[in-house]
Amino acid sequence: MRAAARPDLAAIWRRTRALAQEHGQDPAEVLAVERLSHLSGVDPGRIPQVVAGTAVEAPLERRVHQRFLRLRATRPDKHGREWPLAAIADDFDAPGASLGPLNAGTGLPRMGHAAGVQRFFGVHAGFLLADSKSAVERALALSATTVSDGRDDLEHLSYLTGMTPQAIRLTLDGRPPRLPLKEQVHLRFEHLRRTRVREDGQPHSLAAIAKSFDASGQSLTRLAQGEGLPNLAAAAGIQRFYGVEGGFLLADDREALSGALALVEGELESVVRDRENPMLAVLRAHDVRSIVTRAGRLSPQGWKSLADHLDDLLAREGQLGVPGTKSGAPIEGAAAEGEAP
Repeated sequence: MRAAARPDLAAIWRRTRALAQEHGQDPAEVLAVERLSHLSGVDPGRIPQVVAGTAVEAPLERRVHQRFLRLRATRPDKHGREWPLAAIADDFDAPGASLGPLNAGTGLPRMGHAAGVQRFFGVHAGFLLADSKSAVERALALSATTVSDGRDDLEHLSYLTGMTPQAIRLTLDGRPPRLPLKEQVHLRFEHLRRTRVREDGQPHSLAAIAKSFDASGQSLTRLAQGEGLPNLAAAAGIQRFYGVEGGFLLADDREALSGALALVEGELESVVRDRENPMLAVLRAHDVRSIVTRAGRLSPQGWKSLADHLDDLLAREGQLGVPGTKSGAPIEGAAAEGEAP
């Protein structure tokens, strides 16, 4: 799914609110901006604008810098203090000075360093990279769904994660393959090119992909050949080009599968709810709640007028019901179906 075709966050917000109420949870707690900020890394003050689609996206370098500062501020050590750069970098065998530019906002980290920072703080693999809409979308999904085992459709999970069906089986069995980051990123990139093709069925060229983020096709040659990692800006551009989440290339197998299962379960829950109560599908498709809220202030005579008007509209659209009914309800005195007149 291309970035522009991602779901409407405002609609997801409304569905999540309804789900919370349905399950007896306080929507204000489930959708608290501080909670969504903690999950997404987006500043709390920006959450409403991101959901409304009015937020202006920050440049990648500033966004990654702000997310890193937020990680240090909201995930302190056991003494309540920010983790020192040396301790973070030591976790992935790098010197603390290598994180200096990231901490100061004067440069992007290497891709391996970004993966290490996210792993150190235990956040999802796209935390530093994801644009605001993707980050909030993920946070809303985590607020509304849980993870099931999803063993029935390995091919679908493979499409969502970039993992092979065999790797998915191993991961579900608690034995996820451990690939070097360079090999993993190369395999995920090739998976994207193979499964998200042009309208003519051919893979997008390296030049077309790179052009989308103002780079040359040659800049992706080493990645395509499995000989090197892209820089962070190129990784963000590739993921944006293919419309996948900001951690697609970086997520380890367990995390990639967990995210895919959450999406699948959310889709299944929606289908089940619609089958159990078709009215829920109607409520989601149309702004029925606001109409009902306003209609609740009508007098008895007003309700009768509204019902008559709906009958007129249904008749004009050929949806009034079978003969001998009014809005699908039997008219008094009409013969019941199957009875003699």
